[in-house]
Amino acid sequence: MSNLKRARFSRLVARALDELPAEFRDRLRNVDVVVLDEPRDEQRPDDGSELLGLYEGVPLTGRGSGEPYLPDRISIFRGPIERMTASPKKQAEIVKDTVIHEIAHHFGISDERLRELGRGDAD
Repeated sequence: MSNLKRARFSRLVARALDELPAEFRDRLRNVDVVVLDEPRDEQRPDDGSELLGLYEGVPLTGRGSGEPYLPDRISIFRGPIERMTASPKKQAEIVKDTVIHEIAHHFGISDERLRELGRGDAD
């Protein structure tokens, strides 16, 4: 995999973060967003589906006041997204949807609620 291709994908993730509404972007603290090629075997869904992104941490709604927490981590997986489509435009849309989906988990929004909101396909 070329470094140029990896860099382009990382820019898609950075752009998706930059395009978040300010009220969400400004509340993202102590969150590392990383781009990885593939999920680890233990992260893959049991049903064999592709994992596009993963939130690992304690959602804001589950935190006590004043408790110290390690940084949350949002991983965006390049390989599964690139296998879905070769179209740069479509990849950008999938990345944006995946970033929004995983950030929603950081804010305590469940997969069920995301589905109700019409945003449940990005996991």
